[in-house]
Amino acid sequence: MFAIFKREVRSFFTSPIGYLIVGAFLLLNGLFLWVFKGDYNIFDYGFADLGNFFLLAPWIFIFLVPAITMKSFSEERKMGTLELLLIKPISIGKLVSGKFLGAFLLCIIAIVPTVVYVFAISSLGVIEGNYDLGVVLGSYFGLLFLIAAYTAIGVFASTLSDNQIIAFIVGILLCFLIFNGFDAVSSLFANGETQQMVQGFGARSHFDSIARGVMDTRDLVYFISLTALFLYLTFQRLKQLPR
Repeated sequence: MFAIFKREVRSFFTSPIGYLIVGAFLLLNGLFLWVFKGDYNIFDYGFADLGNFFLLAPWIFIFLVPAITMKSFSEERKMGTLELLLIKPISIGKLVSGKFLGAFLLCIIAIVPTVVYVFAISSLGVIEGNYDLGVVLGSYFGLLFLIAAYTAIGVFASTLSDNQIIAFIVGILLCFLIFNGFDAVSSLFANGETQQMVQGFGARSHFDSIARGVMDTRDLVYFISLTALFLYLTFQRLKQLPR
């Protein structure tokens, strides 16, 4: 598994793709949060907190994560190297785990520079350092769980076709449906309890809960289960592929 993990990480940073993806994430966040006028602009928001960043980041990652994972198995299938990997003395489970962890690490690397925003927000407050650190940490924690789920979904999407563009589009659609689809469906019901129940199947309500600084084990179990589900589907899909 570690060999696959190293191979994935090396493949990202021996080509411009990894740098472009990380740069695109930071550029988009920077422009929407600090430059472009609009709902996400921190200066227009009027409060020195990172709430807008955590509203924006899940939407950017819907596109970013599938861009990272689209080549995980699609490229292997197209190049004919997947069959070689499957006949090597490495289990499918370790192969999937290595691919998943490699893509997940790149997403974490993309997030790390945004810690600068915390210091910027601290300086912008009327009273320097007057921000809720617990909410910030909880939001970063929730974002990591959301990214893990997105990554598992993207890796699964990459097994569905040997065309990276198709894997990218399918990954975006699945991530969008999991994050926002259930919220949209819930609006069709008039009953408040039914709306909450339907929303509970989506990732958005669970992410919002963690982002508020509320550490509920149900939210953690949801994201862990969602990640495990798509990794299991990836495992089953690879088992069905001809060797």
